[in-house]
Amino acid sequence: MPERQWKNKRRLMKPVNKRKNTRPNTSFKSELKRRFDMWLLQHLQAFIFSLGQFAKYPLSSLLTSAVIGISLALPASFYMLFDNVRFVSSSWDGSVQVTLFLQTEINDEQAATFANKLKDNKNINETTFIKRADALAEYQKLSGFADALNALDENPLPNVILVKPELNNINESDTEALIKELEAMPEVDAAQYDSQWFKRLLYLLDIVNRVIIILSTLLAVGVLLIIGNTIRLSIYNRRAEIEITKLFGGTDSFIQRPFLYSGLWYGAFGGIIAWLLIGISMQLLRGPVKQLANLYASDFQLIGLGFFNSLLLVGTGIALGLFGSWISVKRHLRDIDPV
Repeated sequence: MPERQWKNKRRLMKPVNKRKNTRPNTSFKSELKRRFDMWLLQHLQAFIFSLGQFAKYPLSSLLTSAVIGISLALPASFYMLFDNVRFVSSSWDGSVQVTLFLQTEINDEQAATFANKLKDNKNINETTFIKRADALAEYQKLSGFADALNALDENPLPNVILVKPELNNINESDTEALIKELEAMPEVDAAQYDSQWFKRLLYLLDIVNRVIIILSTLLAVGVLLIIGNTIRLSIYNRRAEIEITKLFGGTDSFIQRPFLYSGLWYGAFGGIIAWLLIGISMQLLRGPVKQLANLYASDFQLIGLGFFNSLLLVGTGIALGLFGSWISVKRHLRDIDPV
């Protein structure tokens, strides 16, 4: 056998050492990075291009954003008003209270001790003890029957304790449970509580809350229609450009991207305009509200949106803008066929 053939045969018979390639696939990573950079660049181009289209027609863009801003400002204002009403209702002094008429055999010292004991109840905010002598003197002054009351041998009025329930969370069932608990105490002869106005307040707040939800839903639908119609007109004006892009292989996601960012800009500027409108309205109302509060010896001030609610307002505008433009693009872009 020739020497060359023998070497080749030995090479074939030599076992192959199969080592696992532990080096990372650099080509795959570079390709993945290239695709991500391209995707990011396309989004950045669409982002800037949509802003340029927004600034190209400033008057019409501003009017559309203003309509969106008013639509967002109305429910946000109602929600803010609702929060202020709830805050005022929880801080009314003496408007919600239970009058406890104690047993006649309870003297002043025992009544004062019982009033202090009631303060330990977590559902009670404050207690006020009224002595029977003070109650009789006030009744003589206000009723006009001072001479008749002076003819009585003894004071017929019992000691009275005024109980103010905790109203951080207005709950009718909790208040009624507290009244039953107080009536069951041996020191109490009767408990008086006018709950009719309180029930009216609860029902009124519930109605206002539902009206706000309905109004917010209707205005949100209105914002979607406004943005959808604006994007539809933009698609119609750029129909020829879209057809050419499709002929050259442009995908629907590539074509719809600038329109989605246009909806984002409309929603963002609409949210900013809504925030400005609410802020201006708050400044106009602060003075009269402060003067009215001073007449009632109160330090109440209007509660504004705050940082979180302001971000939520602008974010809601952006979300509605994106969703409205997405619906419009999906509906009208499929109708454009260049073939």
